[in-house]
Amino acid sequence: MKQRNAKFTIGEVVRHKVFPFRGVVFDVDPEYANTEEWWNAIPAEIRPSKDQPFYHLLAENDETEYVAYVSEQNLEHDQSDAPLRNPQVYQIFDRAPSGQLKPKVILAH
Repeated sequence: MKQRNAKFTIGEVVRHKVFPFRGVVFDVDPEYANTEEWWNAIPAEIRPSKDQPFYHLLAENDETEYVAYVSEQNLEHDQSDAPLRNPQVYQIFDRAPSGQLKPKVILAH
């Protein structure tokens, strides 16, 4: 297996290149790590390669908020600076003074 570095980082806001949704990265798999059933549900003509990073997103489109699992080749940086509506975003992340989303620090007692 070849070594791949993820292009996007946890807390980064990204946009899907084909479908009209955006979201914030909350986890990264170095290569495909979902079920075969999910994989086979993707139409073969647009099915991405498994040997690339896949991102877990707190996603949203015009209608709803949800969790998405997306290949790196289908994502790009979101340049809109529009606020995210997904209520889970601010359960997991804090906004740094720079505006970047950073995972919340939880201190164990």
